[in-house]
Parts: sequence; structure tokens; C-alpha cells
Amino acid sequence: MSDLWDAAENRVENRALLVALHLSGDSKEKIEVSLDELKGLVETAGCTAVGYEVQKRKKPCASLFLGKGKALELEKRRRAGEFDLLIFNHDLSPTQQRNLEDIIQCPIIDRTTLILDIFAMRAKTREAKLQVELAQLQYRLPRLTGKGEELSRLGGGIGTRGPGLTKLEVDRRKIRDRIAFISKELKKIEKHRRLIRKRRVSRDIPVVALTGYTNVGKSTLHDLLSGSGTYADDRLFATLDSTARKVVPKEGEPYVLIDTVGFIRDLPPKLVAAFRSTLEELQYSDLLLHVVDSSSTDMEQEIELVEKILGELEVLKKPRILVFNKIDKVEGKIPKVSHGAKREVYLSALKGIGIEELNKAIQEEIIGDREEMEIYIPFEQYKLLDLIHEEGIVLEQEPREGGTFLKVILKSSTAGKIKKELGEKFPTSSV
Repeated sequence: MSDLWDAAENRVENRALLVALHLSGDSKEKIEVSLDELKGLVETAGCTAVGYEVQKRKKPCASLFLGKGKALELEKRRRAGEFDLLIFNHDLSPTQQRNLEDIIQCPIIDRTTLILDIFAMRAKTREAKLQVELAQLQYRLPRLTGKGEELSRLGGGIGTRGPGLTKLEVDRRKIRDRIAFISKELKKIEKHRRLIRKRRVSRDIPVVALTGYTNVGKSTLHDLLSGSGTYADDRLFATLDSTARKVVPKEGEPYVLIDTVGFIRDLPPKLVAAFRSTLEELQYSDLLLHVVDSSSTDMEQEIELVEKILGELEVLKKPRILVFNKIDKVEGKIPKVSHGAKREVYLSALKGIGIEELNKAIQEEIIGDREEMEIYIPFEQYKLLDLIHEEGIVLEQEPREGGTFLKVILKSSTAGKIKKELGEKFPTSSV
């Protein structure tokens, strides 16, 4: 945690003391890595971390999360002017948060609220803004009882971005109505997304999706491969939208490249649910590029977390390449890690190192799922001709006696359907 925890020399608004529990079974290294990540989240939210407080406990206190003695000690430090708010590296129940604020007279923010705040700050498109607002309202709804005064004390900034105080201070019925409205709007957007996805399938264009931990360089890689000028920033959750661009390489087959939201430890379930339609892009892709920050001290754990989420999304069976990015920041060899990817590629998206190797690997994977075929379609089965034109690339087409001869490139699954429909007639007089 290096010099993070030295108290700030000059007092600034939104000075946060970071709080964590060291539970039985947790290693010191795990706590330090977790607090380093929390510090990154705090800075991304525009707040200043002025120190940390770690309490050892067998389990969290049911009513206060911390012990009462520790809570009273923190209130004493607050009165001494050491911090303006507390940020917990855990999720607090509504009861725990209210009880803590009764003792410690300052805003108290938990990990989920902080992540939601960052998502609200990063959301640019209408879909992303609606997704974040839905997650915020669903999470904050049970926390609104008696919160008017506490919310007003925040005075803007961290913990108040997104729907805002006006929406949060109205009665629960209006909030539920707003949740229902947002859900309907997202269904409309999801329907439009399905139409776009259907067009991609009808043109038989392979889809390659970038996935991985947050801030590993996915957007920089997306920009490099597609030349799209995608927004990239060295901060957590710089990308919330599934940006899609067509890539036409100098050699090989064109494909659609999709950038998706990054993952993080303990990503709020409501946020994952709200971004379900965006994350569905992973389910409809032909190839996953799991991008990894090879300079991260917690690389293997980050890989495991992403693979766990990919498993929950039921996409682990898809072909995927593990892309070790930021190799320019690594001294010596990159340690071997266990993973389920088919192959590995090492590169630096920022420096343009190793891109040719990645391009080659992508082409080998997307072409590997396709077959070039010569097919004879008899007149009585002309419906197959429509299927071929919808889902394949026709290289040659020539009228023949009693039907049509074609030379095509098809997905293996589509080719299987054609062969099954033709049965013994395949390929007969095709050549």
C-alpha cells in the first residue's frame, strides 16, 4: 500500500478513511491487495484517501459491522478532523449503515455504493445511464428510511451521482414506478440490440469480444485493432458500453470487435443484472479475447475472478485467447498462471508490440469455425439457397440442370444443417 496511507497534508473536501475487516482465514496480503484496489476506486470517484483502519474480527458485528468500541474511536477521530467520510471495503446492510451513522456523525459509504457512483460518473450513452440508475435505485431503495438528513449532509459528490437527491428523497411508490419505467425502456433497447445482432448473424460476420478485469487495456486494444478512436483511460471502469466496430485486416477475414465492461472483485449482483443485455454480447460472440494486465501483482486472482464470471454467463466453452497486455511494464518473465484458455498471446497495446501475433491468432480461430464447400441445391430444396445467402459467403453460383451449383464459406453449424437437409443428395452432382 506504499505511501497511500500517509495522512494528507492539506485538508480537502471528501477526505475518506478506508475501513476493512480482517476476518479469520484472510491473509495480510489479501487485505493489502483489496485495500489497494479500494484506493483505486476512491481516486476514480474523485475522493482523497487519507488513511485506513483494519479491525481483526472473527465475523462482522450484526448491528454495526465493526465493534462498538471501534465505532466510538472512529467518531472521536472524526471530531478531531481526520476525515470527512468513511468508505467500507465491504457491503453494509441498511441496519448496519444506519446504526454506524448514529454513532459516527459523517456519511458512510460501502463498496457497492462506491462502485455504483463510479458507474454513474462513467455512463455516457442512454442505455448505460439507465442501467446504472436501475442498479442504484434497486440498491438504495431499502436504505431510504430516515435518510433525508444524511443524504443532504453529503452535499453532492461521492455517493450522490446518478439519480440524484431529488429522485432518492421521493416516496417509495414513485421510486418503484421509476424502476418499472427504466426496466421497460431497457427492454426496448435490448430488442434493438437483438435486431443488430441478427443482422450480424445474417451476414455471417464473426464476432470477437474483449473481456477481462477492469483497467487492463481492453479499450486501448480495441482502438488499436479497429482504428476506431475508442475512449480509453487509465482509470477503473473507463468503458461501460459494449462498443462494436468492424475490423477489416490487411490479411484475413473481417470481423466485428466488441469492447465490454470490465469486471472487479465483488461486482454488485444488481449491477451485473442491470448490464445483462450488454454482457449478452459475450454469449453471442464467436471468440473471446480475455485481456489480462501482465504487470498486476494479483494477476492470477484477477484471471480466476473473470473466468468465474464468464462461467456464470455460460460462455466458458467458447474459444478464447488469453491476451497478456502491458508486457512493456513487466521486468523479467511473466509468471505462468493456470487458466482454461486455448492459447496465449503476449503484447503491449499501448506500444503496439505483439499485435501481428494476436491478429494471426484471431484469424486462425475465426476461420477455424468455417468451411469452404461446393454444394448442389436441387430445385425442390430451394429454401436452402435462402439459408446459404443469409448465413454464408457465396464465392460462386452457377445454374445447373435441375438446380444450382454454389461454392460457399459457411459456419460449421450451418454447413451441418445443409448436409443434414440434403442427406444422400449431398454433394451428388455438385461438381
